[in-house]
Amino acid sequence: MAMQFYASPEQIMRDRSEYARKGIARGRSVVVLTYEGGVLFVAENVSTALHKVSEIYDRIGFAAVGRFNEFENLRAAGIRHADLRGYSYDRRDVTARSLANAYAQTLGAIFTEQSKPFEVEICVAEVGSRPERDELYRLTYDGSVYDESGSGTIAMGGQADSILQVLGARHRSDMTLHDAARLAVEALGSVGGEGGQPRQIDAGQLEVAVLDRRRPGRTFRRITGAALAPLLAPAEDGGVGDADKAAGDEPTVAEPGTSPADKSPGGVDPLANGEG
Repeated sequence: MAMQFYASPEQIMRDRSEYARKGIARGRSVVVLTYEGGVLFVAENVSTALHKVSEIYDRIGFAAVGRFNEFENLRAAGIRHADLRGYSYDRRDVTARSLANAYAQTLGAIFTEQSKPFEVEICVAEVGSRPERDELYRLTYDGSVYDESGSGTIAMGGQADSILQVLGARHRSDMTLHDAARLAVEALGSVGGEGGQPRQIDAGQLEVAVLDRRRPGRTFRRITGAALAPLLAPAEDGGVGDADKAAGDEPTVAEPGTSPADKSPGGVDPLANGEG
């Protein structure tokens, strides 16, 4: 008679955690940090079709690393959750905190109830009317929520700990957009080089976006093309003022599917039962 295989709950959870962490570590990194004008997102992403950074609501942005199909489900469900809450109550009731709580419930339920956890790590950021009101939340595969508003920096995927050390040593909340972008790129390039040497990352390998507190209404905008090159150039080449001006002239690009009608791939709604 064959004996039934048994594994303790602790071992099962350890195996799931290790599986998810390995999957996330294989992804290219994302950096989120605050600056004087809002919140900056910088992601290593060579694809022009798949976004790792996106808009959720008027003053809320989303960034993720890991499996694209999994965090795209979460992104689309977050948009529906925010739109429904704003329509049912008030647009001011849609906050990064409530959205982070909804994501935490969803990720926690998937981690404990399904055999395969989501291989994702996500950030939900909200820009405030003043720098001290900016909010950054990092959520891991098991639904744990970390409030990073105090430090103003988040690094996810790849060698996140090493990247975070570079950010923590030089980040200031009163940095200009040009200085913040240069710091983010240097932090991303500080790991992964041959022989431990820094890497040179071109603008074409980056996905850059901001939540600009100076904009009324929708604050999210992508920085691409002609606006991105001077933003990443050394200060002596382009000048801080010129770079910030060029970035500020970039028009807002509306994110596709920012309405409740937007459906996640396969019709899956991860936040259907998650209330923030």
